[in-house]
Amino acid sequence: MAARRIVPGMRIGEVRDLIQLRPAELSMVRRRLGACHDIGDLRSAARRTIPRPVFDYVDGGADEEISARANADAFRSWRFLPRLLADVGTVSTQAQILGTPARLPLVLGPTGYTRMMHPAGEIAVARSANRHGLPYTLSTMGTTSIEDVRAGAGTGADLWFQLYIQRDDGLSKDLIGRAEAAGYRVLMITLDTVVPGHRIKDERNGLIIPPALTSRTLASIAMRPGYWTRMLRNPAIDFAHFPRSKAKTIAGSAQLFDPSISWDTLAVMRERWPGQLILKGPLGPADARRAIEEGVDGIVLSNHGGRQLDRTTAPVDLLPGVRAALGPDVPLLVDSGVRHGADIAVALALGADAVGIGRAYLYGLMAGGEPGVDRVIEILAAEFTRTLHLLGVHDAAELRTAGHELLTRP
Repeated sequence: MAARRIVPGMRIGEVRDLIQLRPAELSMVRRRLGACHDIGDLRSAARRTIPRPVFDYVDGGADEEISARANADAFRSWRFLPRLLADVGTVSTQAQILGTPARLPLVLGPTGYTRMMHPAGEIAVARSANRHGLPYTLSTMGTTSIEDVRAGAGTGADLWFQLYIQRDDGLSKDLIGRAEAAGYRVLMITLDTVVPGHRIKDERNGLIIPPALTSRTLASIAMRPGYWTRMLRNPAIDFAHFPRSKAKTIAGSAQLFDPSISWDTLAVMRERWPGQLILKGPLGPADARRAIEEGVDGIVLSNHGGRQLDRTTAPVDLLPGVRAALGPDVPLLVDSGVRHGADIAVALALGADAVGIGRAYLYGLMAGGEPGVDRVIEILAAEFTRTLHLLGVHDAAELRTAGHELLTRP
């Protein structure tokens, strides 16, 4: 049928039928999120909303930020070889992550100081993850306690706890016991923080917890009054899992971590934790294989989003070798650089069971609180679903088994 055009002599009713006007959106947050169509849009919205030191903490990397840039570029270096005539009238995004069903092969990973991005903080992220049938991982450096996240996440939330092994072994033992008592399913031990990464932006910004009223922050109050109003109306930001007197700066907090961890340390952690235990770091095939032999249940390939050792290999590029070393059945995840649903497809085709995100959901949190995290998940889910259709693949399991046929590198 030919499109109707506005022509002289048309009646007002006909013109009204032709032009569908949307009602005005009164909520500033909903307007902002409604204008975001990908993760890049949410990043831009966050940058306009949040004081620069806070945005830089989320967005920045270590040293020259070579790894931070290369992580995303590595996903984009792959090209798809789609199947056609594959009858993909319906596809499924369902996945198994460490033996538990999830609506997407996606884990919301651990991030520190989350209430600094938005007062709703970790609980908002956990609630959104639960609503979408996904796991959420609370960080040792969280600003909400293990118990409060469990209470606020909602019934049936799949919660994981990420542990930085402390110099104070009693504190590590206490955190593990609290996570077990609160019903966290998975313990994730992060390996690449034996010393703090050199994050120049944070040093220049003088970022501390809680944010202090320096001349620079006073200037940022004038630029971002909405952020500071939210902060002042909510409880002060503080470390939830150890006394703030032990560390106030971002870099200083990492001084609490134990640089002497070894395979013997891992054996102690394995003995203490009765549930599933996974390691997170830039592991190569040999270390990954040894970890499984030592009783670890899974691996998360990660270079901390390029925030620790700069110039490390992009984790997605480690995937084929590590998968070959571990065989098909060991749970294997990857993070660092995921910004699009197509990145999830690339990771699965290279051998991952799921991916983790951190910065991506923080952009949404900064831009719009809990609804912003919802928007991130909705965008990634839509992109992943569309990619499955266009690849001619029916589900995540088929991506894993047929990945070698679906990817090429020019």
